[in-house]
Amino acid sequence: MYNTNLPTRAELPTSGQLLRSTGLAALIAAGLLITTVLPAEYGIDPTGVGRTLGLTQMGTIKTSLATEAQAGEVGHAPAPAPVVATAPSAPAVVDHGHDHGHAADGGHSHDAAPATTPVAGTQPQAAPAAAEPVREHTVTVSLKPGQAAEIKLSMDKGAAVRYSWSASGGGVNYDTHGDPVNAPKGFYHGYGKGRNETAQKGTLQAAFDGKHGWFWRNRSGGDVTVTLKTEGDYGQIERVL
Repeated sequence: MYNTNLPTRAELPTSGQLLRSTGLAALIAAGLLITTVLPAEYGIDPTGVGRTLGLTQMGTIKTSLATEAQAGEVGHAPAPAPVVATAPSAPAVVDHGHDHGHAADGGHSHDAAPATTPVAGTQPQAAPAAAEPVREHTVTVSLKPGQAAEIKLSMDKGAAVRYSWSASGGGVNYDTHGDPVNAPKGFYHGYGKGRNETAQKGTLQAAFDGKHGWFWRNRSGGDVTVTLKTEGDYGQIERVL
């Protein structure tokens, strides 16, 4: 058991002494807040003591970093997705002013001037939102023995079209060729020809501005149906024979 000496009443602080001590502590705390805490944390230095002690610079740096962090969060907010509008492609147009003809067995001649007719069975599709226009068509023509047909595409120089055609019921003679705008008499530019063929596919690239396409003639003894599929960069598609 420990013996302790209890203070006497005279040794205890009076109420006035306690109030003075509390007030002094509050003054010291306020002084520390103004001279050290505000300059060091917020860069606020009303007395200049913080600048002398190097605390104001510290608070200014902290404030700047906090401001930059908030600005960075705002700047990295995700942007709304752009809305892309897709325009439909124009339908095929029949040009009734085209003068063209062919000799038998795939020969090419400009003397005849057959009337142009709309392409039967075409299926134009809307062009996707792409840098180059893309169109697709499927054309079917029926040929009796000795009958011929010709399909042409309006194309700019360098434009390309992927194609495939097939003949059911027998083989046909074909001639793939092109005609420039205002072609001189007797002009001919061929991409390939053949006899008694039943199918072909590939890519046709226009050598010049004009009309490019396929001529078929049925040299078999029965009816033949030719189906042509095209996909690529072209304008009008028309049957000119």
